[in-house]
Amino acid sequence: EINSLWYNALKIMESFAKNLIMIGSLILFAGVVLYLFDKVNFIGKLPGDFLIKKKSFSLYIPLTTSIIFSIIVTVILNLFKK
Repeated sequence: EINSLWYNALKIMESFAKNLIMIGSLILFAGVVLYLFDKVNFIGKLPGDFLIKKKSFSLYIPLTTSIIFSIIVTVILNLFKK
């Protein structure tokens, strides 16, 4: 019984370690994206990204950029899943 408890604890730790690695990788990826955001000129200026400016109001809706970012994150997460 002690061996099975130890085995279960090791499995939980292994799962926790994998989750920490995935979260750390996502944070690293987000940091790189934020760092390079100003250096890449086309991000936020794609067709389908909307900018509405009024006198005292501006609204930015990065629709195309969000879709592309979502596809990239989905591919990366699926690579980690396998």
